[in-house]
Amino acid sequence: MEPPPRRAAAATRGEGGLTVGDGALGTVYRSGAVIVRQGEPGNCMYVVQAGQVEVVREEGGRERRIGVISEGSFFGEMAIFEAETRSATVRALGDARVLTVDKKALLRRIKEDPLLALNLLKTLSARLREARRTEGHAG
Repeated sequence: MEPPPRRAAAATRGEGGLTVGDGALGTVYRSGAVIVRQGEPGNCMYVVQAGQVEVVREEGGRERRIGVISEGSFFGEMAIFEAETRSATVRALGDARVLTVDKKALLRRIKEDPLLALNLLKTLSARLREARRTEGHAG
């Protein structure tokens, strides 16, 4: 049986410009632990404070790795902007500390630092471009 995630403190600033101040709590996920599961409802996003996570999508009963997200980057942001289910599963790739950010907290940070919204859009645009490029080479 896998032990429950541990809580830990850290600070980070990374992709998209999302800054998490000193003393912010994250959750430590052990290697292989699922953070979000494809098809489940979502209402928050996540910031990788330490380590890496892998993003996989199940298609036709098979798993396909979409990418790896490293320290300072984020994932799950689509759940904040859309009322859709999770489009992929994300799990710890080795031990990883991940901070949960709800919509209210994100909007508060954007109000404090409007450039954060621009940085988030740049990151989302780059991910969309990469997804399209990858799909164009698949099959």
